[in-house]
Amino acid sequence: MGQLDLDNPVFVSYVFYSAILALKMLLMGPITGYYRITKKVFANPEDAAKFNAKEVKMNDADVERVRRAHQNDLENIPVFWMVALLFVLTGPSETTARYVFRIYTIARIQHTVMYLRSNGMRGIAFGVALALKFFMVATVIYTFW
Repeated sequence: MGQLDLDNPVFVSYVFYSAILALKMLLMGPITGYYRITKKVFANPEDAAKFNAKEVKMNDADVERVRRAHQNDLENIPVFWMVALLFVLTGPSETTARYVFRIYTIARIQHTVMYLRSNGMRGIAFGVALALKFFMVATVIYTFW
């Protein structure tokens, strides 16, 4: 059985949680669109005209908050995909890998929910996810050094 094989439960766990994170990232675009449409805040004149908005506005607090949450995903989740795939190659236990991937995914979802609700505690969710990435990187370095 190879490390990157669907017979490997660690790899299957990686694929499953990666798909959830991809779905989460994909949903952020429509959520941003929803905020733009409901608040009539558009960055492009053609979009503003389509929805009868009077002006192009680039600084609505709610729309910018959603955009920043999406940007945070774009900066952090692809790093997880790379690091977690390398982590799979270290041959971790199924239980360890599943908990690392699951907790990371929950932390990223929680980070977005707290970001959109203006909850200042989102840093804890960010820190948990970051610590898990550092754990995986350290494991990879230790294993392959």
